Amino acid sequence: MMHARKRVVTRLAATAVATGLFAGGAIATAGSAIADEQNPRSGGATAVLDGLTVSDRVEVTHNGETHTYGAGLFYLTADDGGTLKTYCIDFATGARDGAQYKETDWESSTLHGNPDAGKIHWILQNSFPVVNDLAGLAEQAGAESLNEEQAAAGTQAAIWELSDGVDAVPTNENAAKLTDWLLENAGDVAEPGASLALNPPQVSGQPGQVIGPVTLTTSADAAYVAPDAGAAEQGVTIVDANGEYITEDQPVADGTELYFSVPEDAEDGQASLTATATSQVPVGRAFTGIDTRTQTMILAGSSDSSVTASASANWASAGQPSVAVNAVEKCAEGGVEITATNEGDVPFTFELDGQEHEIGPGESHSQVVPVENGQAYEITIENSIDGAEPWVFSGVLDCETGDDGGQEQIDDNEPAPASTGGEGEDGPDLAETGSSGGNPALIGGAAVALLVIGAGVVFFIRRRSTTAGE
Repeated sequence: MMHARKRVVTRLAATAVATGLFAGGAIATAGSAIADEQNPRSGGATAVLDGLTVSDRVEVTHNGETHTYGAGLFYLTADDGGTLKTYCIDFATGARDGAQYKETDWESSTLHGNPDAGKIHWILQNSFPVVNDLAGLAEQAGAESLNEEQAAAGTQAAIWELSDGVDAVPTNENAAKLTDWLLENAGDVAEPGASLALNPPQVSGQPGQVIGPVTLTTSADAAYVAPDAGAAEQGVTIVDANGEYITEDQPVADGTELYFSVPEDAEDGQASLTATATSQVPVGRAFTGIDTRTQTMILAGSSDSSVTASASANWASAGQPSVAVNAVEKCAEGGVEITATNEGDVPFTFELDGQEHEIGPGESHSQVVPVENGQAYEITIENSIDGAEPWVFSGVLDCETGDDGGQEQIDDNEPAPASTGGEGEDGPDLAETGSSGGNPALIGGAAVALLVIGAGVVFFIRRRSTTAGE
């Protein structure tokens, strides 16, 4: 039997390590439109940061110094125009006005490994704005009264103590009582599921097969699934686990397994599907910046928002590998996990770090590519099919809270600022002006290249320092 043999060659070069202000980013795609189709977005809400909207004063002791900050709810505008309300879970990182954010799991955010993450979720579920009866909330907390600004500040202070380990005390006595009550009573609440996701976002197989499954997860009552135009042209249909055809107007429930049914006479190719759902994003979901340095948020409430997710299938005829590649940020493992799966009838092997790996038919191999915290990355994987577009994954790894005290303090004569974000290297932050200097440029850095010989899969990892203002 023929083997498609691949050898991985690793090149290392010095890289500039980003400062303590870490920017978030779930897996994003780059390159041409065709390359984007090779790397569908697995799902979740995306939004743009408007700024700190409901806030009051909180005294925070950080790195041995105590200053006063504006603290409370940030508002973000979802892509469909809906509103997301969030609290900060990354005190010492500045918030970038107009930054794009993406919904993500705790494991891919600053909450990974935080033993108090479940307590933060409890606080969100038991305080403002989920609890909008402020008189009842004040009574529970032993406070005389609470307005929205005080409730938001008291909630943010409690969250900061658990997310960043700072000492945060609202200047308002009633807000401070709320903070104390929340911290004293916080229990452990499990991480919420995604608003909408398709996993894995890419699968592979051969013509004549039903390729999958891709599992749909959603907090909505149902989602709706539609194939792309290319699927119809190639005779590809979307079916469920029983082989039943799924129409575009058919509601699809949470947990449904989706498959691509590919005709036996289909030429080597690809097709994709898009799922759409309308729902409130679950409280407790993390939000990280997309390709920019900005503080990590956690959702406290939302209006109904329309969210989308996509997935694709690759197929190749007999005698060659049929490969799907997916990427997931793994904060606990310090990098981006690349998983290549071979559903062809020909094994392929590659060598990495002195070890040879063989991926036989029906097998997969996962490799964590190390990426520095706060550092941009780009991973390009050449397709095993001659002439096919590569997979391209890019983003900024956001795994740690900031540590440089990048907040802008306010004095007793100033109104509460428009943001808790500190001044960045590229200009004044929201605390001073209500807007930032824009997204920082991604600076070209050193590269790690993993060259796979034979069938032609090539991993290029281009690490880019995200120094603001350049």
